[in-house]
Amino acid sequence: MLVHPLLSTHKDLGTMKKPLIVLAIFAALGLLIIVGGYSLLHGSGKTLALGSNAPDFTLSSQDGQPVTLSTLRGQWIVLYFYPKDFTSGCTVEAHNFQRDLAEYQKRNAVILGVSVQDASSHKQFCAKEGLNFKLLADTQKEVSTAYDSVINLGVAKLSSRHTFLIDPQGAIRRVWLSVDVKKHSQEILAALAELQQNSGIRAN
Repeated sequence: MLVHPLLSTHKDLGTMKKPLIVLAIFAALGLLIIVGGYSLLHGSGKTLALGSNAPDFTLSSQDGQPVTLSTLRGQWIVLYFYPKDFTSGCTVEAHNFQRDLAEYQKRNAVILGVSVQDASSHKQFCAKEGLNFKLLADTQKEVSTAYDSVINLGVAKLSSRHTFLIDPQGAIRRVWLSVDVKKHSQEILAALAELQQNSGIRAN
């Protein structure tokens, strides 16, 4: 049986289109996964306004003692939210804060880390990694929510990787919603130096 050349060509084109359609679907799915993964890591993208008062809170630290933000007035506060103890990115970020701790102290700045793990987890994390600054247990996610710093995984919620630089009067001066953990501490120190130089605010 003879097949008309035009019919044969249409069939060949149809056969060729199928793999292309499949590839396009996989490419689209891959893009959704990448974008979704970024959104999960960095949260909603919303933030508190620069110059607004940092929401006050009291949370337990790794040593079981309560820490209240407002009692730290007179000092600069590096309030950083992170997803989870012992994970690679969070460990690098914490190591760099510890490495630069003396520089923060020279600038009258206190580092506070916040995640949803409990004080026991934070204590183990600090002991394992040699961390000497406070990690706070936001087990009810209330503080992470107040700072628009929550990752909703559906089955669980974690803190987003966000950082807030708070001045001695309790106002938010800088916000980081996209963090490179390897460079972040140096970025904060640079911002702190700039703000202190421009405002003349170092300590009360």
